[in-house]
Amino acid sequence: LFYANNGEHGRAAMVDPTTPSGALAQWGGPGKDWQLVEREQYTEVTGPGGIYGNENDDEPVWAMGWDHRSVLLKLYDEGAWHTYRLPKASFTYDGAHGWNTEWPRIREIGTGDDLLATMHGTFWSFPRDFSLQNSTGIKPRSNYLKVIGDFARWGDHVVLGCDDSAQKEFLNTRPTKAEHGAPMRSNSNLWFVKPEQLSQLGPALGSGGVWFDEDLADRDHSDKYLFAGYDHRMLHLAHQSDEPMTITIEVDREGTGEFEVLREVTVPANGYVPVIFSKEEVGQWVYMYPSGPVKGATAWFHYANEDKRTTTPAAIFDGLATNDTTNDLGGVIRSLDGDDLPLGLIAQNRTNADRPFYLLNEKLELVPSDDKTRRGATWQAASPDPDAIPLKIDGNSILVVEDGKRYRLPLNPNRMEDKAFGEAIGHARRVREVATERDLVNVGGTFYELPARNAGGFAHVRPIASHPYRIHDYASWRGLLLITGIDPSADNDRIIKSDDGKAAVWAGVIDELWQLGKPVGTGGPWHNTAVKAHEPSDSYLMYGYDKKKLQIESDKAAEVFIQIDPSGTGSWHTLGSLIASPDETRQFNFYPGVNAHWVRLVSDSDARLSATFIYE
Repeated sequence: LFYANNGEHGRAAMVDPTTPSGALAQWGGPGKDWQLVEREQYTEVTGPGGIYGNENDDEPVWAMGWDHRSVLLKLYDEGAWHTYRLPKASFTYDGAHGWNTEWPRIREIGTGDDLLATMHGTFWSFPRDFSLQNSTGIKPRSNYLKVIGDFARWGDHVVLGCDDSAQKEFLNTRPTKAEHGAPMRSNSNLWFVKPEQLSQLGPALGSGGVWFDEDLADRDHSDKYLFAGYDHRMLHLAHQSDEPMTITIEVDREGTGEFEVLREVTVPANGYVPVIFSKEEVGQWVYMYPSGPVKGATAWFHYANEDKRTTTPAAIFDGLATNDTTNDLGGVIRSLDGDDLPLGLIAQNRTNADRPFYLLNEKLELVPSDDKTRRGATWQAASPDPDAIPLKIDGNSILVVEDGKRYRLPLNPNRMEDKAFGEAIGHARRVREVATERDLVNVGGTFYELPARNAGGFAHVRPIASHPYRIHDYASWRGLLLITGIDPSADNDRIIKSDDGKAAVWAGVIDELWQLGKPVGTGGPWHNTAVKAHEPSDSYLMYGYDKKKLQIESDKAAEVFIQIDPSGTGSWHTLGSLIASPDETRQFNFYPGVNAHWVRLVSDSDARLSATFIYE
């Protein structure tokens, strides 16, 4: 009997995602004791037979889970457990309490030997014959935003049961959100997709490690880490030993369990080395080991597929208000209580002062209402005054302060003229929970996915898409994502209008946000800033962007060091440097595939500096 548990009671599990939590265990039958296989968070056990069970005792068993390093895939084959690791696309599942992951993860979807696995924001192709001697075939299909509980084939669709809207936001509170923005009654829905759509959502990316600040013995082998399925692959290697250390990387090219040396990388004493893998370096899995005992070893991967999106939104978003719209149909919206489960909308625009109230019903009709109780409950969800929340445009970037830490996000170059968060029709929504236990952020012309504070918070934010729209409010309701901020002249079947023309809402699914356009941005941590020598700048977001370059301007000569945080934990390493000059703008072009969660800058001299990261 195999047992998987994905969470832990207690205060620490509610606030710290690195808290020891969960278990994978086994029992050999009467007269035998339980055995703890691993003290990590696991969600299920299954095998080639799925919910019907394996036909033969010698068939493999699979268990999926995670720890603070990466997604874990455990394989029981030939009488023993074997560990494989996969990247995390989303860190929103990382709560040690385990509330976000208590569902089946590997299931049949009617596509033959190609099973579907879902874990930490990635749809994975999972081969039915995955075993110790045949471990090839696991690859990412796409990234997703929905919280998926279970899934099955039905007709020519895959149907996914989702966890959309929780009446209580539990631990997911933060000063940037409305205190009463949550739905008044929990509600969720089924999501119907064609099998091919599972490969057409967000471009696959992810990060994770095999070691994180760990002391190792001589030739102490890491777990196996996925090496296939991504266009760009980068490895960050670091250690804290006083002597140089050689790390040998071996690869299993065919998934047969036979490894050969791929690279030997010498890391300087107390040093760091970035490794970019070429397209010619192929294989299914890699593992690594040091040439001797080592202190504080870190091996952290960043993977990404080509983001082939353009910056032009899909036609389904036609009719959302832009900077050229003169009389936006905005409005505060909230999923309300009652057996009819309506959506409340208090309409706001630039000429209408009476703010009429509407209810959106199950027929997707916006109907006027004089229900003062429901109107009041809807208004309670209004976005806070932007001056009252720790999120603002500062210089040429967006400054966020959370739990005493400072982060900066880029500005969409298509929205640079948007210098104020407060729109003329009322405060625009900036942060709201639209899928259980994680938030959606719309700021500076980009949507981001944001984990709850107990899963890392802004330290693990990632961009979804950049857009040119002036969005007023957004919320989840009956499995839909609804948006206000509509052009009154819009003619789009995604837009629902009231008969009197005073209210409108766009209706879709959260995972359609990928179609808004590729994440882009400009900005930086310094903007004509008086910089002190050796004082690091604020952390500036790097994760999830494609082509990257940095431009530096200075009033005097100074060497500026570029430091990166691969894991999003505040563990910084120097990637390179450039000499700033008062005579010209200096530029640093990042090699394709270079990525980390955060980047910051350090000058060796006092100077007045501007630093602009350009993400295209």
